[in-house]
Amino acid sequence: MTGNTATREPWLRGTLSEVPAVHRAVLHALELAEEDITRWCGDLTAGELNERPAGIASVGFHLRHIARSADRLLTYAEGRALSEKQMAELKSEMGACTSTEEELTELRDALKKTARRVRALVGEDLEEERVVGRELLPASLGGLLVHAAEHMQRHVGQAITTAKVVRAARGIVRT
Repeated sequence: MTGNTATREPWLRGTLSEVPAVHRAVLHALELAEEDITRWCGDLTAGELNERPAGIASVGFHLRHIARSADRLLTYAEGRALSEKQMAELKSEMGACTSTEEELTELRDALKKTARRVRALVGEDLEEERVVGRELLPASLGGLLVHAAEHMQRHVGQAITTAKVVRAARGIVRT
């Protein structure tokens, strides 16, 4: 391998080769999420995390949603229904942030826990049927793993874009 692998996205670093491809892609998405959120949102104040420019969802919402939706999707991937606690957390995602460190700690802890759960599913049949939600919508283990990764990355992108808009409104431009 040539060049500095540390500056490459996780999926291009040649890591986790011992993990099957689908699981590896999900694990790399988790790594990228943490790196991108730390880079683009890690220095925002609690007030900035709560800002909703033009009425869009706040950075804080996206951070909480990334952590909590990953937990919910992995619960379905493990073949279980959501708990009352998970349902209560879902309803509280739009709440105000009180501390940047608290939000980032929740996110980082959730990403680590999600990685352990993804690794625990290695060896399972990706085509195995699962159900999602109260309506028990049909899904597969592989579909849930892939969706968890893409859903997370969608919200990472939204968090970063919102952080940039919040900074731009204050005349701060970062590249």
